[in-house]
Amino acid sequence: MASQDWFDKDFYKVLGVSKDASEAELKKTYRKLARQFHPDSNPGDAAAENRFKEISEAYSVLSDKEQRQEYDQVRAMGSGARFTAGGGGQGGGFEDVFGGMFGQQQGGGGQRVRFGQGGPGGAGGFEDILGGMFGGGGGFGQTSGGYRGFGGPTKGRDVTASTTLDFTTAIAGDTVKLSQGNGRPVNVRIPAGVADGQKIRLRGRGEPSPDGGEAGDLVVAVTVRKHPVFERDGLNLRVDVPVTFVEAALGATIEVPTLGGSPVKLKVAPGTPSGRVLRVKGRGVATKNGTGDLLATVQVAVPSHLSDKQREAVEALAATLPDENPREDILAKARD
Repeated sequence: MASQDWFDKDFYKVLGVSKDASEAELKKTYRKLARQFHPDSNPGDAAAENRFKEISEAYSVLSDKEQRQEYDQVRAMGSGARFTAGGGGQGGGFEDVFGGMFGQQQGGGGQRVRFGQGGPGGAGGFEDILGGMFGGGGGFGQTSGGYRGFGGPTKGRDVTASTTLDFTTAIAGDTVKLSQGNGRPVNVRIPAGVADGQKIRLRGRGEPSPDGGEAGDLVVAVTVRKHPVFERDGLNLRVDVPVTFVEAALGATIEVPTLGGSPVKLKVAPGTPSGRVLRVKGRGVATKNGTGDLLATVQVAVPSHLSDKQREAVEALAATLPDENPREDILAKARD
């Protein structure tokens, strides 16, 4: 950043904080503004992008203790000063500002302090003088990230990992040990109710920042094995429950399994067809966002083998039933 900018720009005003704002307050304000005006959140918005650059530029200076001290000292020299060459009839420029500091006379014909480019063996140039004034060891405004500009500290890189869980562990949650790319093990808390294909982001568990910013994140991709009995449906659990023809026709009380608990009893009403869903409230997936239900789908089990006597009994039953076609309704709708 050009040195003149330190006279022209009020970084405290850009961030909307007071001049005695603490480091914590600066960081909190910067993060809030950065999220609001980040280009990823405002695609194609040039004004938001420029605002983001101003915010990052201000924070990159004020978040660094030494840079902030330099900035405050330069601003204290006088608002509106210009780094002009000076000359007859012109208002006090850069040399006027520093002339008084080094005891030089001002006014017509008075000798002015000149700041040359400097070089090997030569007198100290502009950057050398400012470096001595503010205790800098190198070029004016130089930081670990290069010559001062907008952008602020760089966030560390994200680290990815993957884990495969059995169905019950995914529903209940657990702590698992994973190995990162660098070979170091890390304990990861899997929240209750994690779904197959879901990614868990752990803030600050990735690689460190190269210049003192936030660490990256650890992103864990989760694969969940299928269960032999239960199936996930959002926060609900589904299970198919076989019932006999007699139970479906006459009604019955049956036992239905639950995940990780004792079976529950459900009443099957007389004449229950295959496909009817019986609901058990609160026995689904429990998460911080709510708890689902257990949905039991009735499947009427038809005997595959009948003895002669059993066949005769079924035929006798069929003779007593009304002569009706249960497919008549769907056939009619298909013809419309």
